[in-house]
Amino acid sequence: MHPMPRAMRRICRGLALAICALAAHVALAQAYPAKPVRMILPFPPGGPTDLLGRAIAQKLSDQIGHQVIADNRPGAGGNLGLELAAKSPPDGYTIVLSSPLIALGPLLYSRLNYDPFKDLAPISQIAVIQNVLLVHPSVPAKTLKELIQVARRSPGKLNYGSGGVGTTTHLAPELLKSLARINMVHVPYKGSGLALIGLIGGQVDVLIMAVPASAAQVQAGKVRALAVLSTQRAAALPDVPTTKEAGVENLEVPIWYGILAAAATPRDIIARLNSELTKALTSSDLKERLAGAGIEPMNSTPEQFGTFIRSENVRFAKVIKDAGIKPE
Repeated sequence: MHPMPRAMRRICRGLALAICALAAHVALAQAYPAKPVRMILPFPPGGPTDLLGRAIAQKLSDQIGHQVIADNRPGAGGNLGLELAAKSPPDGYTIVLSSPLIALGPLLYSRLNYDPFKDLAPISQIAVIQNVLLVHPSVPAKTLKELIQVARRSPGKLNYGSGGVGTTTHLAPELLKSLARINMVHVPYKGSGLALIGLIGGQVDVLIMAVPASAAQVQAGKVRALAVLSTQRAAALPDVPTTKEAGVENLEVPIWYGILAAAATPRDIIARLNSELTKALTSSDLKERLAGAGIEPMNSTPEQFGTFIRSENVRFAKVIKDAGIKPE
């Protein structure tokens, strides 16, 4: 028998190593998860991110047979939690729940310690909360079209409140200004709750904020709702039209949420997490629990979520530039 040529031996060794590596990778994915999973929540306890994150963590724990631990890590406007996830081992045992910050962060902060597009792998979009455009009862507008007419007649006379610079409550009115070619003055508050108090008290004329947080004030007649910034009406405010129904196209601005992991996390682990999230989010008990808080569950593929994040970044880059908002 002739000895195997040296080049052939090298090729065979390489193939053997590749097969072993693949087998180990498959075994690792099949064994996942073999221990508890940490879900980072980048905002303080008590808000919608916390409620959503804890509800999903509990449901996933029941499904996968290992605990999913909700871990609040607020700081740097939510960027601390995203950075921790980006720099965690890419093994699927650390995931993060993000708001639109994942798309808006690079536009609002001059320096981030992570790259949202390179350091994090999208797993799935998981939920949306609808926003609604509100006015103080003293504003002489019963519809969105009438509000635009009032603003055009008196440029700069109307003002709008927000929960702070760069929040959805700030960027959504700026998008309206851009689309309708109107001018309103921004009055930032330290949180949307304080902005709502300012609207009720008449310190500001206009406010865009989450439906669950404002529906009671609308129903009590303390503020007037003109349009829901969504493709469909809100269950809590069924008589309020969508922005498209009210005559303004492309003003859909919900608060959306999604789950991501460190960028180098194996694709089969990403797929497993996506499958478990889809199962959780389509379950009747979780849907009912979230609906009670005004949260609408949804799901997507990792690719769809990644495309969506980039499209939101592009959409609001123009809004931020037109508004002259400078990165902090």
